[in-house]
Amino acid sequence: MTTMLRTVNRVVTGLVGLVLLAVGGAVLAVGLGAPSPAWWIHDGKRDVLLSAAERTRWRDETWWWPVVIAVLALLVLLALWWLIADLRRRRLGEVLVDTGDGAGALLRGRALEGVLNGDAARLDGVAQAHTHLKGRRHAPEAHVRLLLEPHVDPADALNHLTTQALTHARDSAALKALPAEVRLKTAKHAAERVS
Repeated sequence: MTTMLRTVNRVVTGLVGLVLLAVGGAVLAVGLGAPSPAWWIHDGKRDVLLSAAERTRWRDETWWWPVVIAVLALLVLLALWWLIADLRRRRLGEVLVDTGDGAGALLRGRALEGVLNGDAARLDGVAQAHTHLKGRRHAPEAHVRLLLEPHVDPADALNHLTTQALTHARDSAALKALPAEVRLKTAKHAAERVS
């Protein structure tokens, strides 16, 4: 499913880009003095995109400006939705698990992230853990953020994460490797007055 969405996204983006490039190139060419084809909306170098009559034709109608604003707002919302959907898909949706029979199986990326989060959060001195997977489904990469208690040595926490949580996730998913980028942050506690 994610592969199909990615393909559709690339095709639509490519088509929109080609249309914009063709229209922009044609406008630029005619503006620089190239002869315009018979089907083109501009007659020549001095022609404008919208004449004064076309620009002011609907100005006095009460429905015109609300419709223009609504259409532009809808276009902005659609563009934002597309951008957010594209950014959210950067997260790995599924991981290919080698089952040993040559066929393989698919493991949901969120399931593996949940296991990593749980294992990392149970490590000594870890206040919070957040993991997400990136990369390709046959070669995932873990991005881990750990919030450490103030008394924890970051080197120890990183060692425990590597030898326990990441190793467990790699072995359980039968992955050859599970590279990880780990960001550590120490929790700050408010100072308390001692009497």
